Amino acid sequence: MKIIVFGATGGVGLSVVEQGLKEGLEITAFVRNPAKLTLADENLHVVQGNALNQEEVSAAIAGHDAIVSCLGSTQGMKKSTELQEMVKCIVQGMQEHQVKRIIYTASAGIHQEVPGISGKLVMTMLKNPLADHRVAVDCIQAHDLDYTIVRPMGLTDQPFTGKYRESATGVPEKSRSIPRADVAHFIIKALKDTRYNHKSIGLAT
Repeated sequence: MKIIVFGATGGVGLSVVEQGLKEGLEITAFVRNPAKLTLADENLHVVQGNALNQEEVSAAIAGHDAIVSCLGSTQGMKKSTELQEMVKCIVQGMQEHQVKRIIYTASAGIHQEVPGISGKLVMTMLKNPLADHRVAVDCIQAHDLDYTIVRPMGLTDQPFTGKYRESATGVPEKSRSIPRADVAHFIIKALKDTRYNHKSIGLAT
């Protein structure tokens, strides 16, 4: 399988690249700054580009079997449309090159599904990036793509465990976080398992 990873130098994206290479995938890393990606592997190809540039995104997508998006906004907690604009570029590129499979890493909370008072507080704090993710997800779901939406709880840099939990409705109970490496593991797994097509999966340890 040949995949392209957007956001390949971020915490989750880099782990997707590392784990995917170990699984024998052929991977293209789409990055703004290639110097940030120091991995070397015969199955790794690096393409420099801006995910907000339609021509660069479309050209990079050509010839791939699947797209993985681990993109984040550069605007932090500020109101922004960056994520949805980047996804629009990706979706258009997929349509141009007849690519159907996409895994999009969003966040728990895009459906206001995190329970409890602490959940409401977190969703309020993250309301702007969550709103941007939600519009991006709506765009993906509106274009007849074979999507998997990934909704992780709070991301940590803890070591890989492989013992995370999944929820197709809401988020796993009594959980607040998940290592980035575990999120990446789920993404690689979902790429190979059609049971995750047209699903939105909450993840936590």
